[in-house]
Amino acid sequence: MRRSHVTTVSLLVALALSACTNAKDVLEPSAITPPASSSTQALTPTQGTTTAAVPAPATTTPATTTVTPAQSAAILSKTRLQIAPIVGASVEAATPLTAELQTRARQRGITLAGSQDQTATHVLKGYFSAMSEGKDTTVIYVWDVYDPAGNRLHRINGQQKAPSVNGADSWKAVAPATMQAIADQTIDQFAAWLGGGAG
Repeated sequence: MRRSHVTTVSLLVALALSACTNAKDVLEPSAITPPASSSTQALTPTQGTTTAAVPAPATTTPATTTVTPAQSAAILSKTRLQIAPIVGASVEAATPLTAELQTRARQRGITLAGSQDQTATHVLKGYFSAMSEGKDTTVIYVWDVYDPAGNRLHRINGQQKAPSVNGADSWKAVAPATMQAIADQTIDQFAAWLGGGAG
């Protein structure tokens, strides 16, 4: 009776040891699937095993929504755009630009806010440079759109090439019509971005 008990215990110990040595094959990290819950747990590799990347949980892509013209108009009508002082352009070049920005914004249903207005929903900061080459002058512009807290939301950039006026160089060679075209493009791009679902 005692001998069979010892034999049974010995067999159980032998089975347990063999299960431990074979556990390495069963518990390879690559065989472990991530838990179904959203929280992920770090896997600690056992000595002598290699780790494999655990695939990230699948995410669903939200369906894109189309903004109707009426919704876009509603978004634009709630917008109060503040235009910061223009950087890089001469006063002579900036004057027709700012006048056309105001005109085009009104045409698109966007309200312009004054420099001291605390109710602005967006701030537009422009950076300009002009280069004359031969008979043409190119105006390069970058507009950054900020929220009232100063976070940059969007960037509009481009360039406008036009014949130089009066044979002058740089800003003196830029015609008012060139700056007005830039203003129109800027407001149109801002309205398209905003009406496309941006806040």
